[in-house]
Amino acid sequence: MEVPRTPAGGVLKVSAQSNPNSVAGALAGVLRERPAAELQAIGAGATNQAVKAIAIARSYLHASGIDLVCIPEFTDVEIEGNVRTAIRLLVERRSEVAAS
Repeated sequence: MEVPRTPAGGVLKVSAQSNPNSVAGALAGVLRERPAAELQAIGAGATNQAVKAIAIARSYLHASGIDLVCIPEFTDVEIEGNVRTAIRLLVERRSEVAAS
């Protein structure tokens, strides 16, 4: 059985109405200070915004020499007594951006 990986600092919850630039800024801020961050999205629209935010954050962090890797997985979340399936996106810093 695999031990769940949860980065310190909580979860960035993304909705279908989230601005991907704002989420990217928050994600980049967390990843400048910590080795990993977690995004959580429920539904196709929220997952779309989360993936866009990761791509934008990657460009924000490129100048700092930080590249990202994303590990997606399903997780169950309880909302108002109902269990929903969410997409959990664990975003980790990759060692260094390869010199071009």
